[in-house]
Amino acid sequence: MRSFRYLLFFLCICVSMVADAQRRVFSPAEQQQISIPTPNLFARSNAFEIDFSSLKDRDYSFPLPVGKAVLAGSQAIEIETKEGDAVKAMFQGTVRLSRNIAGYGNVIVVRHDNGLETVYAYNAQNLVKVGDRVKAGQTIAIVGGKDGRTFCMVAILVDGRWINPSTLLSVKSHRLRPQVVVFRKQANSVDVSVKEEEDDVTSLDPEEVTDDPFEDDATFQLDLSELEEEHWAYPLPESHVISPYGGRRRHSGVDIKTVPNDEILAAFDGVVTLSGPHYGYGNCIVIRHAFGFETLYSHQSKNLVKVGDKVKAGQVIGLTGRTGRATTEHLHFEVHFKGHRINPAILFDHAKKALKVSTLTLGKNGSVKSGK
Repeated sequence: MRSFRYLLFFLCICVSMVADAQRRVFSPAEQQQISIPTPNLFARSNAFEIDFSSLKDRDYSFPLPVGKAVLAGSQAIEIETKEGDAVKAMFQGTVRLSRNIAGYGNVIVVRHDNGLETVYAYNAQNLVKVGDRVKAGQTIAIVGGKDGRTFCMVAILVDGRWINPSTLLSVKSHRLRPQVVVFRKQANSVDVSVKEEEDDVTSLDPEEVTDDPFEDDATFQLDLSELEEEHWAYPLPESHVISPYGGRRRHSGVDIKTVPNDEILAAFDGVVTLSGPHYGYGNCIVIRHAFGFETLYSHQSKNLVKVGDKVKAGQVIGLTGRTGRATTEHLHFEVHFKGHRINPAILFDHAKKALKVSTLTLGKNGSVKSGK
């Protein structure tokens, strides 16, 4: 029994030592200075974002919910209230600094799990110490003040830089703005911007869709069901497939057939980049679309568009034929993405002569994955 007590005492000591070690995660400088860079905040990328619209009520608290807040310059908020009011932590995090600092009185700095830091100054009493884990809404101090005023000064830091709090929250309503905010490291500052909501893509017209979705991300999702009916067309509405994509022939496209000199329609809005004889393709047309897509039409008896022409989905661009290496009148149809041939059946249901109802995950490297 005595040995069990010793063992239990030893385990308690070990747990206490581990917990104590976990609390000491900040350097002496981090425990002394309000503004100091956050280690490794931008180690993996020069930018990170926070989706404040996805936070639940328990994930955020205004520091003094009953106080009257005003913007103090562009770097802090002063919240006036009555003596004895409790100061709350804005988000979940760990206390990095808790001490008296000249010019700010009793100060607390909390480093939050989302990458931000919040500062609470002029407290009458700090109720937490360095290393303490706090939850959003947890009381961390008793409000103090200065020069006869009872208030708490609250600031938000990113990598040691003070940012305008009104970018993230409404000073009047005390609520977080429901938005996605991007924090991007510059040479000697941090740029803060609100991420614009992405509009639904309704067309593949390269002159209408000018934003590059791969500028900041490796993948992009294209919902084919969002494309409006006037912005897509099946190239040969009355046709049937005579040779599918791939297979033992490693066919680069799909062969579809109707009757000689049938009208071929542009699959999407775009710009003609090739029109004329092209090796075994015979009379060939290539149309450039948005996001790196191209469509190719070949073996025409006659092309009805020229290089540089802007075409609309459903516009007649040529007539079916058997020019080039072809044994019968038909349309050889290809779809390319970033220079890679892909199966046209990813986009089109050949049996229904319709666009697929699916979402494509497009990769910056040219990959295309289809999902419902």
